[in-house]
Amino acid sequence: MSLYCGTACRRKFFWCCRLLSTYVTKTRYLCELKEDDDACKKAQQTGAYYLFHNLAPLLQKSEHQYLAPQHSLLELERLLSKFGQDSQILEDSVLIGCSEEQEAWFALDLGLNRSSSKNASLQKAEMETALQGSFIKLTKALFELNVKDASLLSTAQALLRWHNAHQFCSRSGQPTKKNVSGSKRVCPSNNIIYYPQVAPVVITLVSDGTRCLLVRQSSFPKGMYSALAGFCDIGESLEETVRREIAEEVGLEVDRLHYSASQHWPFPNSTLMIACHATVKPGQTELQVNLRELEAAAWFSRDEVATVLRRNNPSNQQQSGAVPFWLPPKLAIAHQLIKEWVEKPTCSPLPA
Repeated sequence: MSLYCGTACRRKFFWCCRLLSTYVTKTRYLCELKEDDDACKKAQQTGAYYLFHNLAPLLQKSEHQYLAPQHSLLELERLLSKFGQDSQILEDSVLIGCSEEQEAWFALDLGLNRSSSKNASLQKAEMETALQGSFIKLTKALFELNVKDASLLSTAQALLRWHNAHQFCSRSGQPTKKNVSGSKRVCPSNNIIYYPQVAPVVITLVSDGTRCLLVRQSSFPKGMYSALAGFCDIGESLEETVRREIAEEVGLEVDRLHYSASQHWPFPNSTLMIACHATVKPGQTELQVNLRELEAAAWFSRDEVATVLRRNNPSNQQQSGAVPFWLPPKLAIAHQLIKEWVEKPTCSPLPA
């Protein structure tokens, strides 16, 4: 028995080390591509490309989900040649990841106007026909993608949008130049380096111990409720942002705070969603809703929330009147935050 256990432990240790080694190797390879233009150019020759048109990814419908097709450099060059375009447009591609076998993945937008390219934007309909797919807004398709494609396309859209909006130096007014991977832009006149940035946002599920607080903004789909969310202000800590947002929007004071997880979110302009649980004292739960920020806010019991979580398609059920409200889709961190509260009502607190 001891021999068997020892062998099993060694095998487990071997596979853990192998996974770690694969991750480290992959991470260092990506780092090299980001910093070494020559290495990135070489990787482009054998890499795979995800295509966009005006920030909408090229997708193909497969049963109940969308798939994001990959294209080789040769396929892209043939496509561009067919439409009378040269390969200079490929210089606008951005690195978004790689496989465990070190096949680099890039994203390229065929529709954005670029100061760095003389190529006119290719027509969307013509491209869709040639590529046998459709350019679909990511806001519509995100929740019908698998986890890998959703993450890659979110990263790609955020990078493509950032480069499109930062083509000029804020100090000199001169055009900036993208490095090959797209990890930065440089102003040739003063050597100022610009890096893609994300805006930190706290998303917090407030509880009084037995109920959780869910809110609606006017921009939400009909019937959807979610957790409180707001941008971090300059000079604030995470804890201070949570306390301020809750006080501003619903008039409550935080008693305890628990960090949960984080998630990159491509909307509206690339944010880092930092998910937290917050509790208020049971006797201090009267809501004072800030109607400039929220359309509605209400307390819901654990049973009410659990019932909605169990629905296969709560949005359709809500529209038919079967349930009073619905929650964000599973891919959203708000959904995970709410599910965590239902399944694990207690967490280790951070100082508030």
